[in-house]
Amino acid sequence: MIQANSLTASNFFFPNQSNFYRGKVRDVYSIGSNLLVMIACDRISAFDHVLPRSIPYKGQVLNAIAGFFLDKTRDIVPNWKISTPDPHVTIGRRCEPIPIEFVLRKYLTGHAWRTYREGGRMLCGNKLPEGLKENDPLPNCIITPSTKAHSGHDVDTSYIEILESGIVPQVTLDALYETSYALFERGSQISHDRGLILVDTKYEFGLKNDSIVLIDEIHTPDSSRFFYLDTYDELQQQGLSQRQLSKEFVREWLIKNGFQGKEGEVIPLMTDEFVDNISNRYEELFLAMTGSPLKRRSYENIFEQIENNINNELIKHSDEQ
Repeated sequence: MIQANSLTASNFFFPNQSNFYRGKVRDVYSIGSNLLVMIACDRISAFDHVLPRSIPYKGQVLNAIAGFFLDKTRDIVPNWKISTPDPHVTIGRRCEPIPIEFVLRKYLTGHAWRTYREGGRMLCGNKLPEGLKENDPLPNCIITPSTKAHSGHDVDTSYIEILESGIVPQVTLDALYETSYALFERGSQISHDRGLILVDTKYEFGLKNDSIVLIDEIHTPDSSRFFYLDTYDELQQQGLSQRQLSKEFVREWLIKNGFQGKEGEVIPLMTDEFVDNISNRYEELFLAMTGSPLKRRSYENIFEQIENNINNELIKHSDEQ
């Protein structure tokens, strides 16, 4: 489905397709037992709800940035990606997902700030110091994990609670924590070199032949938050809002308009102007992160293009299916 010059959803059936799953923003096709085709659609979600309008070029931006960082972190941990045969598509290896999101935070913002503002000083087993204000740096980078929910909100957890639940053994959990910190350090360095601060992000992992594999996307505006380095100190000293590149401004707009995903709340009307603003923000991050403007793909005949590009790539990997 194409809506307002955007890719809202796909509906393909590929040779040897064994399953299909529609996530909040991605359509995932299983090919045989070993491959996944992930189509990054232009849907946008917030507070675990898919919003009613899609964002032009959003899927292309997410796919490109995720591919960029997956390639830049292969020396830290293997990842699922094989290729990106289309601007909206990544093909990769199927792994057994670990049902934990590893959320790393270096600054007090977003969910962490809302918890702190309401008086909370413990977050997922991490003690937060007194006297902080919004967007202040934390003494150390912390991990605030959450358990993955099939529907509804993910649930905050902690290192101890994960061990007690038996989701993974301690040796694996320790390796996941160590890997997450290493990925955040790499992402922070790349971002810093491009004039950005990686504020917080999340990582997801799976197991392939009992080895840890990085899956899904990393360091995109859907999974991460970035501040501009050159104005951070001045704005913080003046108590002003930070210039940021992330999806947080969408959440803030929803909150301002009375929606936080709670029962009985109605998603506010998204105007053309607001949709264009979101699209521009995504492209702005792409430019800041890569140094090049986004080469917008054409939405004309997009289904045919995507299907042909995927089929041609799957032929190359027929022995892996």
